[in-house]
Amino acid sequence: MTTHDLTTLTAGNAELTIDGGNGCRIAGLRIGGKEVLRQGDHFGSFPMVPWCGRTENGRFRNGAVEHQLPVNNPPHAIHGTVRDQPWRRATLGAGEATFTYDLKEPWPYEARVTQVFELAEDRLTVRIGIETYADSFPAQAGWHPWFLRTLSEGGEEVRIAFDAEWQEERGSNHLPTGKRIAPKEGPWDDCFGMPDGVDVTLTWPGELELKVTSREPWVVIYDEQPEAVCVEPQSGPPNGLNTLPRLVTPIEPLEAAMTWTWRTP
Repeated sequence: MTTHDLTTLTAGNAELTIDGGNGCRIAGLRIGGKEVLRQGDHFGSFPMVPWCGRTENGRFRNGAVEHQLPVNNPPHAIHGTVRDQPWRRATLGAGEATFTYDLKEPWPYEARVTQVFELAEDRLTVRIGIETYADSFPAQAGWHPWFLRTLSEGGEEVRIAFDAEWQEERGSNHLPTGKRIAPKEGPWDDCFGMPDGVDVTLTWPGELELKVTSREPWVVIYDEQPEAVCVEPQSGPPNGLNTLPRLVTPIEPLEAAMTWTWRTP
């Protein structure tokens, strides 16, 4: 059963709603009175921690130790363990809020996740950090926003523009094969590489332009559903716990950030 715990931030004509009780997801973002995110308990924009996308067969190794995660998207484990859990609000100020969550079973390592939201009139910045004072472990962090395909009745569908250096070839198991290929035309459920940082522009003609940026070099684009499209900045590719592990250690946390900037005609 989902427990809602809503926090609202406002700046200019932008209103951000964070549902701390349901995975600390962005439940809504209204710009000039128009909602830009798909509504519902499983949508909005949720954090992917401590891994992003699919982990093959729910298994990963930390050195010689193999761990089994719940297979919640058979045959794989998908999108981490925090997206439907209650977080604790730590701070609330003008245009800013901070939330924390302590990782627990089924994740096998102790760590604290912190997520910070900063809202301005023309932008939203979200930061996430994973820190441990115990054992080191591989991890990933990212976000999974569901942007509405159309913002208003009769409005034109969103257009997605980006310039990736490569696309991760997707195997029949929906995981990267390890081969990098030239970016293909959509529809997509694919991971792209942007070594200089994620930079994707969403345009609803005549209504809104919204740019998703991040210093992270990976983004998954998903546009196979009629209601919404997803632009997912993340610290590594799908199955990255196994193929491109990034260690969280007592002296080196994993930190990531994304920014949405927007303008209206």
